[in-house]
Amino acid sequence: MRVDTISTFPGMFSSVMGESMMKRAQEKGILEFHAHDLRDWTYDRHRTTDDYPYGGGIGLVMKCEPIFESLEAVLGVAEGSLPGPHGDATVVMMAPQGRRFDDACAREFAMRDRLVFVCGHYEGIDERVYALADEVVSLGDYVLTSGELASMVVIDAVVRKLPGVLGAEGGADEESFSDGLLEHPQYTRPQAYRGMEVPEVLLSGHHARIEEWRRRESLERTRRLRPDLIERLQEQGRLP
Repeated sequence: MRVDTISTFPGMFSSVMGESMMKRAQEKGILEFHAHDLRDWTYDRHRTTDDYPYGGGIGLVMKCEPIFESLEAVLGVAEGSLPGPHGDATVVMMAPQGRRFDDACAREFAMRDRLVFVCGHYEGIDERVYALADEVVSLGDYVLTSGELASMVVIDAVVRKLPGVLGAEGGADEESFSDGLLEHPQYTRPQAYRGMEVPEVLLSGHHARIEEWRRRESLERTRRLRPDLIERLQEQGRLP
């Protein structure tokens, strides 16, 4: 998979994409990542990417011209050809009005050949830019400083689902939300610590009993902490 980001602060991606799973995914050739500086498509001496909003108001709005031109360059299409088909690329924008990002969305994005994230900043983005988006996504009902932060979350969630990224094959299939439930409790050594013991069943070596315990604990934890997930599974007819 190839992932591109277009933003006013491309350096923000260095730490996340240069460490841990994201770094290993690139080293293995599973992921190709490029961070592009939106200011490269500005033409004034201040390299301006924002301006005051028409009609007045607080804050600044990101200009449409640099975004259109940068996206044309990154996609390798002719000037003036956007909006239009993006070939094998999916253009993603993060915004409050977007679809709620979840595990299903991450799995869907992991099937794409290329993702291009246009990262907003300041008060918002000129509305005309959304004509370029194939997907508009929201992390939730809150506001972040920038689209760079939000896109990092999406990229991480998507890339770790690509085959070969996680050390344990199929590891992403057993995490929280993969089946609509929260994951069961996990334990490692020591067996006893400050009066807290590892459940006896996990020490038994009886795989069928362990799986039964894990499933039961997963259901109980989800009912207790995220009853909305249980309701959703019941509506979908997926609750065992």
